Amino acid sequence: MDKQFRTVALIGKYQSPDISGPLLALADFLERRGITVLIEEGTALSLGADGKPASYETIGTRADLAIVLGGDGTMLNAARRLAEYRVPLVGVNQGRLGFMTDIAREDMIAGITALLDGEFSSEQRFLLDIEVLRGSRRVLHTLALNDVVVNKGDIGRMIELEVKVDGEFIYVLRADGIIVATPTGSTAYALSANGPILHPAVPGIALVPLCPHALSNRPITLCDQSQIEITLMPPHDARIHFDGQMRFDARAGDCVRVMRSHHAITLLHPPGYSYLAMLREKLHWSSSPRG
Repeated sequence: MDKQFRTVALIGKYQSPDISGPLLALADFLERRGITVLIEEGTALSLGADGKPASYETIGTRADLAIVLGGDGTMLNAARRLAEYRVPLVGVNQGRLGFMTDIAREDMIAGITALLDGEFSSEQRFLLDIEVLRGSRRVLHTLALNDVVVNKGDIGRMIELEVKVDGEFIYVLRADGIIVATPTGSTAYALSANGPILHPAVPGIALVPLCPHALSNRPITLCDQSQIEITLMPPHDARIHFDGQMRFDARAGDCVRVMRSHHAITLLHPPGYSYLAMLREKLHWSSSPRG
């Protein structure tokens, strides 16, 4: 089944010396199977790796598969950069929790071998399309796979946000902020803010208030076709975070418009993968009590 994956890109955790050995070993393994290997140029530069350094654009146009060695943060960055090219992604966990990087480091060669032999399942994950409007002018446009977070930034008090869904006024939220999360992002920041866990097959978007002043402001799951508008009420400015990796300083009066993107990513999972089993392991469900 190698014919399905003639060219494979390797993307490593940013400036992490720990991935040098596994990445070079994986590159050698793939080349011995007759596969052309591309190494993402930032990864190649930080590791001093030989091979064929490639930009994300080159990876997007040439690679049949991208293997991400790192944690969920590395996967999030790669997913956003490659979403428009529809390159399938598989993750080797070099981080901590690893909700999206589900091949263990010690099982890397066995897991990739199974995948190359056609033993994998695929799963689609949608992204969010976000724009920030300042009056009639769009001042930012970007994507997020996990979440969009509008928060108070450096100020030490709550902010006020007007929230509309499909043009309908929902509420003015007085809080530290609000999270708009995809099912993929429901196990990230939103989870720590008592948001719902959404199975990846659920076509929903979660709105999760951050430390709301009114305890009746509860998380809600909306249809994934909804358009969400969050307007910063004067006089407060705010900060907007995208997947916890990019940020934008917004001004009072700015409107953050969020909707489902037409871009999606494909994750490939090794044999035996189960989302619920992954949650059970990562969140320590059914573990024996201590003490």
